Amino acid sequence: MTDFINTFDPARLLDLLRYDAASPLLFNTGLFLLLFAGFMAVYHILRHRPTLRMVATILFSLYFYYKSSAECCLLLLGICLNDYLAGLALGALRRPVWRRVAVGYVVVADLGMLCFFKYFNLLGDLWARATATHFDALTFLVPAGISFITFRSISYIVDIYRGDMAPERNLLHYTFSLTFFAPLLAGPVVRARDFLPQIKAHPTATPQMTAEGFFLIMAGLVKKVLIADYISSGFVDRIFDNPSLYSGFEVVTGCIGFTLQLYCDFSGYSDMAIGLALLMGYRFKDNFRAPFKSQNPQEFWRRWHISLSSWLRDYLYIPLGGSRRGKWRTYLNNLLTMALGGLWHGAGWMYLLWGVYHGLLLAGHKALRGVWRLPEAMRGTLPVRAANIAVTFALVVVGFAIFRAPSVDTLSAMWTQIWGDFHLSVAPQFVTSYAMITAAIAAGLLIHFAPSRWTLTATRAFAATPAAAQSLVLAVVLFMVIQARSADLVPFIYLQY
Repeated sequence: MTDFINTFDPARLLDLLRYDAASPLLFNTGLFLLLFAGFMAVYHILRHRPTLRMVATILFSLYFYYKSSAECCLLLLGICLNDYLAGLALGALRRPVWRRVAVGYVVVADLGMLCFFKYFNLLGDLWARATATHFDALTFLVPAGISFITFRSISYIVDIYRGDMAPERNLLHYTFSLTFFAPLLAGPVVRARDFLPQIKAHPTATPQMTAEGFFLIMAGLVKKVLIADYISSGFVDRIFDNPSLYSGFEVVTGCIGFTLQLYCDFSGYSDMAIGLALLMGYRFKDNFRAPFKSQNPQEFWRRWHISLSSWLRDYLYIPLGGSRRGKWRTYLNNLLTMALGGLWHGAGWMYLLWGVYHGLLLAGHKALRGVWRLPEAMRGTLPVRAANIAVTFALVVVGFAIFRAPSVDTLSAMWTQIWGDFHLSVAPQFVTSYAMITAAIAAGLLIHFAPSRWTLTATRAFAATPAAAQSLVLAVVLFMVIQARSADLVPFIYLQY
């Protein structure tokens, strides 16, 4: 104890707690686990003081955001206040024209902020090229999770406008809903109309919710650290950095590897966010439902990033006309919705290309379904389901190769290797040379394609064990994650969106 006191450095502790762009406060860091444990102790002490407990949670959430985005936490508070006042005004207005003005103000303000932080330099560069002038790109901090925050803000105001919910009159409640740390940086896109009723109920986590929460946190850590990070640093990054150095077989394997990496990374974050919320008594909807088991592109988007795809459907696709204005308008609406969904990910042409690609897949699937169907006797049979899943998975892998590739030239090089230098004969050597990578990819596929009842059974079994046994399992998983984690912290992929 004396040695600890003598070596304790308050300045170093303060540096650890300050904003550091290279060390954000992520779910997979030891600092977060320690701070969250301390926060949960305070949260439990204040269980009979709901107002103080909300204040404590908001303060912890703002600190969590400060560790990722510095002073942008003040911007987050500004968005909360703006939404709150606009919601009250919208609730008081009766004339349709003024109601449209109010909702338009918030949408334009939110999208304007989003465009500034994410697309200003791209638009400036395009303007400079078009006018043959010079443009100096601005350097500024992009608030983490700005797209998720913006979408949640817009959905709140639009839901009030549509009459789907009443304006929230308690500023503390709305601030809690928008700043809550669990889904703040990378989703799920939790809508106020779903979350606010839970906040007002001042819930307390049941033993079942606590067990389920810990199970999801462990599952998320395993997906993120033991699969996604390992596949990324050990193989996928090399393939996409210079595909010409690898055979077509290795390039295809790298594309499949990135697809699994993205799934395990993003669904792992969602699992942890949902699990952390459960520990506090709040329940969010699933964000992923085994998307690679989909039998067509439309089903894929009902299973992948569900909170975003449903947001795009409800606030973009349906307002554009959905499928109510004829088949060609439906195809166009699919294309526009997915193109804008691609641009939502960032100011890059490859994101736009990825969105257009998925828009074409959705439109193509609907067009094909309208002119050709399998004979009744073949529908739903195991061979047909397997073929549908295999084709859909292949199309999704191609899409994520577009998503990951830094340029069209990289895609062209990958295509050249696949079609001109495939060399299936290197497969045994690949498995030998990349044994751990192969094992990680196989583990990712097994976790995903395992029957859902296995996960349900494992969750119930974990919940049925004594608290001491649950603690032991949690300790073992944390030890494995710490031992397997790379020296450099690997951020979650979707934190940049």
